[in-house]
Amino acid sequence: MTELDRLAAVMSAVREHGTPELICLDMKLPDTHGVSGVRELKQQFPDVPLIVLSAAPAGEYEDMAIEAGADAYIEKSAGATEIANVLRVFMDGELESASAVSPEKLSKRQKQLLVMLDKGMSNRDIAEELQISEHTVKVHLWRLFRRLNVNSRSQTSSHLARTQGLL
Repeated sequence: MTELDRLAAVMSAVREHGTPELICLDMKLPDTHGVSGVRELKQQFPDVPLIVLSAAPAGEYEDMAIEAGADAYIEKSAGATEIANVLRVFMDGELESASAVSPEKLSKRQKQLLVMLDKGMSNRDIAEELQISEHTVKVHLWRLFRRLNVNSRSQTSSHLARTQGLL
């Protein structure tokens, strides 16, 4: 793990340590403003998960960060346990983005999510049911979508219909 205090130090850290497996970015670094750092890092490392860790409330910046390419947004006020849980989801196992996988190869949690999505449950409902935060739900959904090689809830349904021979 390498901690940097400015965006300009990223490339020298990559030369020294190699391509990162995960990027955690504070949006208030001395040499970047707002989501410009997210855009820059995603352009340089499009396949590396990027998590914004910020003191700013999610309501103000989360959508902008996600639109800029962040894979998740976590408020620092979420606490160490929640932050660790989200980071663990991104670091756990290999992501299979190159080709979609069949439902039989999904994790237990991913299968749970599919059932809940099929029921039309919102992220908030899923969070309450699984007793996790909405941030963690978003991360789990991101990983599920990557695993299935889809971009949305509706594409997930279409994918399942195809793999089951219904389409």
